Amino acid sequence: MNIYLRELKANGKSLFIWCIIMFVFVAASMGKYAASSYISGQSLNDIISKMPDAVKSMFGAGTFDLSKAIGFYGAMFIYVVLMAAIHASMIGANIISKEEDDKTAEFLMSKPVSRINVITSKLLAAITNIAVFNIITMLSSIYFVGYYSKGENVTDNVIRLMVGVLFLQLIFMSLGLCFSAFLKNPKLASPCTVGIMLATYILSLAIDINSHLSGLKYFTPFKYFDAKNLIYGKGFEIIYIVLSILIISVFICVTYVFYKKRDLEI
Repeated sequence: MNIYLRELKANGKSLFIWCIIMFVFVAASMGKYAASSYISGQSLNDIISKMPDAVKSMFGAGTFDLSKAIGFYGAMFIYVVLMAAIHASMIGANIISKEEDDKTAEFLMSKPVSRINVITSKLLAAITNIAVFNIITMLSSIYFVGYYSKGENVTDNVIRLMVGVLFLQLIFMSLGLCFSAFLKNPKLASPCTVGIMLATYILSLAIDINSHLSGLKYFTPFKYFDAKNLIYGKGFEIIYIVLSILIISVFICVTYVFYKKRDLEI
């Protein structure tokens, strides 16, 4: 039994819907950029600059040049990040525990495969899902942002942003895997993962609002690959790349350790 292909088929419909949602979201967002063209870019920037910091942080604005397509995309990019993180959290939390939820774990474990092979196949299927999600979002963004950019090359910026999103996806996917492997009640894996994801997002907003909290940036992956730094700043910072790889590795190792010992609910 090819567990990898089985998981891809099982999650295929959900992935297709997510990809359609991302395509439509990017298209609609950049359509708003075109619709706002009757307001000069500088006037729009001035309006945004007068908003309270809390409002600017909430809507991902204030540090981007909204007169340019890539700046407008950067301002709305936090919503792309949030949807990618939610999808990754859910796929990670559910791909292991769904047999227990469906009461089919006994059937799976009766096959001549080890638990290590099971978790490896499911891990690869989860990575494939988030990679497809990421690629579709990236291609949609390159097309629509490029269409409204008036000849300006935006491909490098979009690719850089989506590489950052991929790291974020892997972090929350591996967190979901970890929760589903060691929690006794597999139904709690998804809400716990999404809850932590939202808590770290709120922390990132708090850091943007209050600079005195900047020391907490290492506790929220949303600050590791910030859009404004990737577009206007120095790009990727090695410390965040190393920290991301370390977090992902620890969560995956914990997943293997606990899943091997887990008493499955049949």
